[in-house]
Order: sequence, then C-alpha cells, then structure tokens
Amino acid sequence: MTSHRKWAAVHGALQDLLQEEFPVEPPGPQVDRLQLLQDRAILYLKYLQIFRSLEEVYEQLVQPQRRRAVRVVLDGLTGRILELKSQMVELELSEFHYFDDLLLDLKMTPKDLEIPVPRYFLREKTQLQAKFANILETVQANQTVSPVQSMSLEKAVRLLQVSERVRQGRIRAQFVKELLQSERGFHSRTWKPTNLTPDQAAIQIQKVWRGHSQRNRTNTLRTQEMISLGMIPAGPPGPTSAQLQARQASLDRKLIQNQNEEEYQRAQLRVKQSILDVEGTNVRETLQEQIRQWSSECRDATGTFPDFPDSEDGGSAAIFCHKTPEQVSAELAVRREDGEKKKSRQRGGVEKRRRRKRRTEEDGGQFNPRSSFLPDIVKGHETFTDVWRCRDDHGQQSLDFQLLREEKRQEVEQEVRVQVDELMRAELENLRLVVDRTQKKKKKKKKKKKKKTGSRKKKTKKKDLTSDRSLQSLCEELILQGFLVQPMNIKLSDYIGEYNYLASTLRQVNIEPMPSLSDVRQLVALYAVLPLGSQAVLEKFLVAKTLLLAGPSGVGKKTLVHAVCSETGAHLFHLSPAHLNNRYPGRGGAAYLLHLIFKVAGELQPSVIWIEDAEKIFYKKTPKTGRESDPRRLKKDLLKSLKTLKLEDRVLVIGTTRRPFDAEIKPFCEVYKKIILIPRPDYASRLVLWRELLRAEGAEPGPALDLSSLAKITDGFTQGHILQAARSVLRPHRLKKLHLQPLTAAEFIQSLSRMEPVYREEEEAFRVWFSRTPLSHRKAQAAKTNEEEGRRGRGRGGGRKKKSKEDKNKTKKKKMKR
Repeated sequence: MTSHRKWAAVHGALQDLLQEEFPVEPPGPQVDRLQLLQDRAILYLKYLQIFRSLEEVYEQLVQPQRRRAVRVVLDGLTGRILELKSQMVELELSEFHYFDDLLLDLKMTPKDLEIPVPRYFLREKTQLQAKFANILETVQANQTVSPVQSMSLEKAVRLLQVSERVRQGRIRAQFVKELLQSERGFHSRTWKPTNLTPDQAAIQIQKVWRGHSQRNRTNTLRTQEMISLGMIPAGPPGPTSAQLQARQASLDRKLIQNQNEEEYQRAQLRVKQSILDVEGTNVRETLQEQIRQWSSECRDATGTFPDFPDSEDGGSAAIFCHKTPEQVSAELAVRREDGEKKKSRQRGGVEKRRRRKRRTEEDGGQFNPRSSFLPDIVKGHETFTDVWRCRDDHGQQSLDFQLLREEKRQEVEQEVRVQVDELMRAELENLRLVVDRTQKKKKKKKKKKKKKTGSRKKKTKKKDLTSDRSLQSLCEELILQGFLVQPMNIKLSDYIGEYNYLASTLRQVNIEPMPSLSDVRQLVALYAVLPLGSQAVLEKFLVAKTLLLAGPSGVGKKTLVHAVCSETGAHLFHLSPAHLNNRYPGRGGAAYLLHLIFKVAGELQPSVIWIEDAEKIFYKKTPKTGRESDPRRLKKDLLKSLKTLKLEDRVLVIGTTRRPFDAEIKPFCEVYKKIILIPRPDYASRLVLWRELLRAEGAEPGPALDLSSLAKITDGFTQGHILQAARSVLRPHRLKKLHLQPLTAAEFIQSLSRMEPVYREEEEAFRVWFSRTPLSHRKAQAAKTNEEEGRRGRGRGGGRKKKSKEDKNKTKKKKMKR
C-alpha cells in the first residue's frame, strides 16, 4: 500500500468523522453529562486513531508540497485532541479517564490509547539550538581541570588507610591461594599415561562430545516448545533482514526529504521572482484599470467619487467581490455604523454571555464550545479532495511547479495590490479635490484615556537586568553554574507501565481507582510534549504553562522531565532550591537568577524549566536545615516571572515534589495549573518492569526465574527500587555466569530487604493532599450536590402518600359522629 493510498484512506475516515462533527440537523442541548462525556470520548479516540495514521503518512511522503498539506491537518488534529481532552476534564472533573467499554465497542486495544509523539518534533531544530551546542562545546573546552584536588587532612588520612587495607587484602588473598595449591600437591595435576589406544581415545572423545551436543539440542527444543505453549516468555528477537532493510529505507527516505526541501526553498524564490518580472507589470496595470473603472461607475451611480476602502477593510480586494458599486458603497456605510456602535454592543454582549452561562449551569446542560482547530482540519481535507486526490504519487516525488506557480502568483498579486492601493488612494483623493471639490474627512484619532491617579500604583515597566549582555554570555553563566544542563537521551516509551483493565469496573462500584503508569505517560504526552512541539497549537489554544509531578521517591519524575526534553528537543534549565546556597545569595540574587533563566528560556525555545523539590518554595514552615538557603525567597519572584510568559511561548515550567503536603496548598496550586499524581506501580506494571529492566541490564529472564513471585513480593516498591535491586545483583561477574547458573528470584531478596518501600501511611498522605487540590475539590463538591439532590428526590417520593377523596370523606364522617 503506497503512501498516497494510505493518505486517501485516512481522509476517508476523516470525512466520516467530520460528518459526525457537523450533522445535518444540529443536536439540541444535552443535559446528561455522562452521555456528553461518552460522545467526547468517542471523538477523542477516533481523532487519536486518525492522528496516528496520518503521522505515519507524513513520515513516508517525500514530496514537500504534499508534506505541507498533511502538516496542516496534523496541527489541526493535535489541537482538536487537546480540546476534547480539556472538555472531558471539565465534564468528569478528573485528569484521568478510562475507556474500557469504548475500546471493546470500537475494537481497539490499549496500545491505541498511547499518544504518538510526532517524529518531526526533533527534526525542526532552530538555529539557536545549534548555537547552544557551540556554546556548550566552547565552555567545556575553556574549563580547566586542576591536576591536584585539595582535601582536608582527615580525608587524606582516610584515603591512605583505605588504599593500604586494599593492598594488604590483595597480598593476603594471593598467599592463601598459593597455600591451597601447595596443600593439594603438584602430583594431582600431573598427567598420567593411559592404556587406551588412539582409536579407543577417539571413541571416548566422540562419546563425550555427542552427549554434550545432544543435551544442548534437547534443551533448545524443550525451550522452544514451552515458548510456543506460552509457558515461558519469549526473548527479544534480533533484527531480521526485513527490519534492517526497513531501517535503511527510512534513512534513505530522510535524505531524500531533506534534498527535496532544499530544492523547494530554492524554487520558491526563483518562481516568485520570475512571476514578478514577467507578470508584475500586467497585474499592476490591470488592477489600476479595474479600480479606475470602479470609481467612474460609482460616480455615475451616486454622483460623487466613492471612498477607497482602507487596508484594514481589505483595500481593493473588497471591491472585486462580484458586487455592484452600490453594494460596495452600502457595505462601507454599514461598516462605519458598526464601528460607532461597537462599544455599546460589547457591553451588552458580555452581559448576555454571563446570563447564558448562568442558565446553562443552572439547567445542568453543557453547551458545545466552538473549536479553533476544526476549520483547519476542514481546510486541509478540502485541499486533499480538490488538489491531491486525483494526483497519484507515482512519478510525483519532485516538485509540482504548476501548483507552486499558482501559490506564488497569489502572493505576487497581493504584494502588487498593496502598492497599487497606495497609488490609487492618492489618485482618487486628487480626483475628488479637482472634480467634486470635496475632501475626504479625516478619521479622528482615538484619544488615549488618561489613567486615574490616586490610590492605585502606577505600573512601571520591568527593567531588564541583563540588557547589556549577549545571549552567549548568559548561556555561559548558566552552564558554568549548573542551571543549564544537557538532558538525558530518554524516550517517553522508556517510562514503562501497564494499562489498568479494572478501572471502569471499580468506578461502577463507586471506588475511585488509582491511575496506572500508562495513564501518567499519556497525560505527560498531552500536557507537555504536544504543546512544546507544535507552535500552531499554542497560537490558538490556551495551554497550561506549569505542570506539577507529585509522587513518592523513585516513581520516575526525573525520567519524565528528561523524556519531555528529548522528545521535543527542548533545552533543560534545572532550578533547585538546594543550588542557591552559595551561588546567588539573598533576595536580589534569587530575582536575578529567575530573570536570567526565563530570559534565556524565551530565547532558546522550546525550553523546559525544571524546579526540583518544588514544595520548598512554598513551605508552611521552613525547617532548621533549610533556613540557611531560605528557599521561600523565590516565591514572589517566581510568580512575577511566570506572568512574563506569553501564550505563544514554547516554555514549560515543570515542578517535581515528593512531599507536597509540606507546602501551602493554595499558593502551590495557583502556580501549578496542572497536577499529576504519580502512584507506585501496580502488579501488572511491576511484572513488566522486572522483565524489561532485567533485559536492559543484559539478563534474559529464563524459566528458572519466577517473575510473578517477584512482582508480588515487591508490592509497595517503586520503579527505582526495582532498578536498584536488578543492578545490585547483575554485576559483571554474575552476567558471565548466566549460561551456567540461571537467575532465580531468591537472589533479589537480600537487596530488596535493605530498601524502604512506600508505606500505606505515605500513600494515604498523598491521597489526602490530592483531594484538596482545586480539581478534586470541585469533583467532591459536585458529588455532594448530586447526593443531596438524590436525597431530596427520594424524600419527596418516599414520604407520606396523598390521601384520596374517599379517605377524606371517611375522616369527615368520623368527625361528624364524634
């Protein structure tokens, strides 16, 4: 199946999805939140499936114009996925959603829920990133390492003692070895001649070798049989010839893509200049004649020369819209009236929106907000339908000069139109003065409102503390001080975790399940990777600039931060309160450092500012050990620095904390708009972790290793504990003996017994803290109101029954008798 056919198949599915988005009969307001949530979830899953397929098509195409057409739809799909995610969060009041039932209905697997990270994020590196690499190389070259390190007398004595004891231990071990050899005697090793003939000796050697080879063959067949029955996990297969050919083909494809992109950039300038030289004069004269004819027709119809549209109204482009001069003049008059009534309409519109929002909240209905990305998706779909559907990709790997000329012809016409509008506006004004003897009324400039002086403080512009320094010097300072670091090469898929298959079942029993590591990985991709990688999303969608990763020590918070940087090619600024002890003392030093970091991060976009131990900045009470550094001095300056970030900036502030309950909850949650609670791994995730981490360390789990028991006994341990246990056992000398002595589960018990797991008290503290966050608090309030409404309904229906007419008559007769 060629890339063009895949592209057509994707647009076929997209057309069906757009018909669901724009039905013939618009649906009425939906009151049922669960039904609305399910509709949004179905759209989310379908868009995600289309996004994954279209990203593969984008990687296979080599023609630059086709790639641009696909890129428009990809950016629109990225924004639409984030829009649907935010709507589901508002409907369910939870960051985590579970789609077990929908996956069965749509015939999808949990792997289809994974957010695909587009591979073009890493290819689009800016010149500033290359400059950063050069700066890092120069700084490392200029750093001089002193040959002798100064140390105290106690450290020197301790080092000498350790080395002397090691030397004596080696001598003692060598002496014991020689003593054992002497006790065994030399005669035990001497060769004794046998009475075997050469033929008998050869038969004896053959017997031993055949027995050894047959045992190996039997073991191999037994292992293959157990793998085929599913009793033993299969090992990672090596790369086949087909996979090697596919890798080589992808490398060749990337090379062709780069060559075609360079050729396209050169052809753009060449074609545009040729159109400007050949057709520029004719376009200019044609536009002038059309404008003169329009002005004369307007004067014949109205008796005066018309007003020429301003550049804000479209200039001469507003004239040639297949309209008569009377219609154009009427539209201009209407626009003037609309401009005068704009202020009054704005005030009334704000009031109407507020009233409408109150009504929808009181009725319980959810209005469907307008999407900012659906027009881009529709436009990209129409471009494929009108332009690319009938063009096969065979023989079209190079540029399509016909389409390129049409695009550049429109650009040239717009540029020439701007020049012609300026000339014809002056010419029309001269004609009005000479013929009509009237002058166009000048528009009154809007007077700037004077700011009221009084109790309010005057807003002063924030001073640039480093205005006299270059970007290279600022980068050098941050690198030398250890605040601008090189991120580790970690992919988001390296954060191992299994899907939770019982989450929706637990919710049906009114039990809120703990999120799995797979859910955490998806949220990080949605809230961090996609916004940082796509500039088009930030220009149209409000994305949170701050993200908090909270969880016990060892759950992989640092790994996720480095994965975000490596997936998007972002620069990493490591800001930790512990680093401020001797480098930037005082309140002024903290303000200077934050200004420096945020300024360089804005220049080197995309950037990630990692605040380690984020709770220390918002301490309720600073402990005695941290009073010297005083981490709370960063609080006010951090809030000011966050306000300097613009919506379109590709800068993300990620905070990590292992003790969030030590911080003040209100200011802490005001800074970090998105909060992700990372739990300890469950049984399924631990089972996968043991298998993958052992393979990463060079040991293939065999039938002798009971991974299920290991996953069971490590309940409460984190990923860091499991990795530490695997590395402590799999030393180089142990790896050499794997073929003779397979791994067993008992070997890991000793190292695990020395570690402190995550106890239930600590996990409960995290749950209590997370229940006090804004989103969880809103969810609890909504559940409380629903429960109260349910009680009221049951009270009305389950109270005393109304008396019928017969009962009333009987009671009246009894009273009369009395």
